[in-house]
Amino acid sequence: MTKAIGLLSGGLDSILATRLLQDQGIEILAICFKTSFFGFQKAQRAAIRLKVSLRVIDISEEHLQLVQNPRYGYGRNMNPCIDCHILMLKRAGYLLERENFEFIFTGEVLGQRPMSQNKQVLQLVARNSGCEGLILRPLSAKLLPETRAEKEGKVDRGRLLDIQGRSRKSQFELAKRYGIDDFPAPAGGCLLTDPAFSRRLRDLFAHQKEVQIRDIELLQVGRHFRLDESAKVVIGRRKEENERLLELADEGDVIIKVTDYPGPIALIPRGGPKMCIGTAASLCVRYSDGPNNIPVLVLLEKDGIEERLESPACSQEICQALII
Repeated sequence: MTKAIGLLSGGLDSILATRLLQDQGIEILAICFKTSFFGFQKAQRAAIRLKVSLRVIDISEEHLQLVQNPRYGYGRNMNPCIDCHILMLKRAGYLLERENFEFIFTGEVLGQRPMSQNKQVLQLVARNSGCEGLILRPLSAKLLPETRAEKEGKVDRGRLLDIQGRSRKSQFELAKRYGIDDFPAPAGGCLLTDPAFSRRLRDLFAHQKEVQIRDIELLQVGRHFRLDESAKVVIGRRKEENERLLELADEGDVIIKVTDYPGPIALIPRGGPKMCIGTAASLCVRYSDGPNNIPVLVLLEKDGIEERLESPACSQEICQALII
């Protein structure tokens, strides 16, 4: 029996690509990737529905380095799609060699994303991943050069498709034929495509030389304010975010909260100079239920040592000037 590795994101295209090859009796191992910017929950749900084995591969550290310095640049936001596809296919290639699979397939559609899914880029990705001739794209296969598996008769090219472009009409019709009606929306899976998140990430890269996974996790929580070239503060917006900030707090961080009124947790990663801490305290007061016209008591904590000070709420103008 022919064995293939499928990159399963959990989106409709990767689901349909898997179904097309299942129709040919091909044994499939689905793989998906975990990073700080996208997870694997959609892939898990899709694998259960497709009745395929799923292997989750954590590439968080390697992927973070890639995002900081992508060889082929970014898309509209901070998404280095070409470099990301190369990395994922390279990892799939390692697995293919070690476990005797015969080819790799993806749900990519020719021309669906003009910058990262045109013929030239698909060929570039295949070549740079070391998987040239081994990557089958079932939804657009008839528009692309034959892969080794097709030439050797392991896949019937005649039963593959010729979908191209940004319209998803063909995919919706195919999904209806297969009885697939609960697939996720085509966008929203990767934080790097989100403009607001990308703005925070650019700020982080511009002001911090060594970026760790925790720094990326913090970007997903609360409001962010740039205090100076080396310090910023993150302020929770609701109970769950306050709890998450406390979970992410580490040695050297400054934690701030208003003592006598309900309000947010504020966290300065790695601390900061006294002036920045004062500004962060006034921001924390601003978003608390305390009065805006008189100073209130604020608790500062760093490495288990507590300090109390009185701080007024900062103005709305300062909030808007500092927010990232």
